[in-house]
Amino acid sequence: MAGAKQVKGIVLSCGADLCGIAPVDRFNDAPEGFQPQDIFPGCKSVIVFIRKLPTSALEAKSCVPYTYINDLVADEVSDITLKACRALEAAGLAAVPVPTNEPYEFWDAKRMRGMGIMSMRHAAHLAGLGVLGKNTLLVTRDFGNMVQIGAILVDADIKGDAIIKEAWCPPDCRLCIDSCPQKALDGRTVDQKLCRPISNFRTAKGYTLKKCNACRRVCPNRFGVGRKKS
Repeated sequence: MAGAKQVKGIVLSCGADLCGIAPVDRFNDAPEGFQPQDIFPGCKSVIVFIRKLPTSALEAKSCVPYTYINDLVADEVSDITLKACRALEAAGLAAVPVPTNEPYEFWDAKRMRGMGIMSMRHAAHLAGLGVLGKNTLLVTRDFGNMVQIGAILVDADIKGDAIIKEAWCPPDCRLCIDSCPQKALDGRTVDQKLCRPISNFRTAKGYTLKKCNACRRVCPNRFGVGRKKS
């Protein structure tokens, strides 16, 4: 049976920048219907990985480069997921992929609120990869909040990584909350009905653009915890 070192080595060799593991019982507090075993009843461990986004995209005045790089890295994560699933199966594991973005099933039209089949941000936290900031984004120690998350469900008990207990947002910091042009943040959650009109803006030609990245851009930890632009 593959151990944590072998499993992480497989995922990292497929192109991930960081990889962590969370035993399935860490998800017991997740909403009913959105737990790993609701997706794959045989799941015993969740493998979570991240791919770094180039931070310079935040400096562009046009939203197109930021949108473009987000889409490209999401495609990279999907490619890593596919390669890793094949490699994990070859190592003797059942490996069920979780989409990094779409598709998902839950949609509340009135609130314009969607939920993936599993919360990737919370999965990454439970796998020891980072903490959730006041902007609701995952913050990693080395890469800040400029990351895209992937996950794979496997049928093996694998030793999990330690959960980070620290709070990395400065206690009195409200930069993301106060900078949100839609006032969609309260430090704990995001109002998707307010956020979506500009974070997933549809042009007249039908393109989807991420017209706002303020909650990422103003974060003191956007380059990594306690780090400044190099």
